[in-house]
Amino acid sequence: MARECYICGKKALSGKSISRRGMAKSKGGVGQRITGTTARRFNVNLQTVNAIIGGKSKKIKACSKCIKAGKVKKAS
Repeated sequence: MARECYICGKKALSGKSISRRGMAKSKGGVGQRITGTTARRFNVNLQTVNAIIGGKSKKIKACSKCIKAGKVKKAS
């Protein structure tokens, strides 16, 4: 649970970064070619927040979407 939202369970997703060469056909070229793909990760925007959980203050990692939506009750 290191890089996971405490509230919604959102985690990092995997994907690819695509390298291309050549000019696009719309710009007068012969088209773009894919020259390579590299694995990458789409990380979640996690923030460390002091939240009230079970009546006690606890430090949790929550995504910014949950914080903005008001799903996290912050400790003062």
